[in-house]
This record gives sequence, structure tokens and C-alpha cells, in this order.
Amino acid sequence: MPKIIDHGQRRKEIVEVAKKLIVEGGFEAATMRSIVAAAGFANGALKHYFPNKDSIVAATFQSVLAEMNERAGERGPALGPAEELRHYVEAALPLDEYRIASARVLLALWEHSAANEELATLYREHLETWRGQLAARIAAARGRGEAADAPAVTELAGEIIAMTVGANVTCLMFPAGALVPEHRSYVDRLMRRIAR
Repeated sequence: MPKIIDHGQRRKEIVEVAKKLIVEGGFEAATMRSIVAAAGFANGALKHYFPNKDSIVAATFQSVLAEMNERAGERGPALGPAEELRHYVEAALPLDEYRIASARVLLALWEHSAANEELATLYREHLETWRGQLAARIAAARGRGEAADAPAVTELAGEIIAMTVGANVTCLMFPAGALVPEHRSYVDRLMRRIAR
């Protein structure tokens, strides 16, 4: 009896291999040939799942963003608005080995997306969703009855996004975890400002 292949699972495995190669050697390390070799596929087998490198890059980008969204959506029991905001902000910061590796992948993909309108659009959509969800959490945590699109709320959302993107870039220039105390300190200061 022929072996039944779960094609969705195979696609996920290929994306995981691409992420691993990017973490270890940057975007250039994730060639079609290196992905095939690391995934243990025969030459040409990759084309059944992804027609070209850009399609693997897009799937990898979507995977990392989905994982970040999933992490941000994970909640402990009955978090209040301030604790939920803290969790949401920390989920996107490079505070552990996994998130630092994700930052490495995102940095490589951001660079590639600058020349690829499809990927740039995908990331812009992610940023807009993130900004909206962040603003809603900020407004709730401030507890002043403000709308999510109030100027003070959107200013804070923009600041947090800029800080988070910067943190994900700069964490790659230092030994793993070296900037974690600085990032946690920022979140503490942010939460004190919001509580005022």
C-alpha cells in the first residue's frame, strides 16, 4: 500500500527548515538547494510544495507572524486590561531564545520584502492589525474611556511598535539575551506611564 503523505505537514516542515537555515546563516543560506538537502528531499521534490524561493519566503514570513500573533493571543486566566497589554507587548519583544530566533528570521525577511511588493503588503497588513489591536489594549489599560483611535492612544501604539521593531533589530547585534533587562525595563516604564 502506498504511503499517504500529509502535504500540509510537509509544507510546515519545509518552512521550519527555511527558518532554521535563516537563523543559522541569514537569508542567503536558505537556498532551494540547501532547503532540499536539509529537509531530506530529492531534487525537484520541493517544487511540489513551493514553486520558487519567494513562495517559501512568503510562507516563512506568514509562519513567523502567525506564531507571534498566537503568542500574543495566549492569555493567563482572567488578565485585567493592564496585564493583558503587558503580555501583548512582551509577546513581540525578543525576551527569550525563541523570540530572538524569530527576530533573526524577521530581519532577513524584512530586508527581502523591501524589494518584493507581495511580502511588503503582507507585512504592512500585519502592522496595521498589530497597531489596531495594540491601540485597543492601550485604551482599555488607560481606563479613561478613550477610543482606540484617540491621538494619545495611537501615539503610544506607534511608540511601542517602533520600540519593538528596534528591539528586534538591535538584539541581533549583542550576545543572545544581553538586552532582555533593558527591554523589560522599557515595559515596566511603559506600564507606569499608562497607569498615570
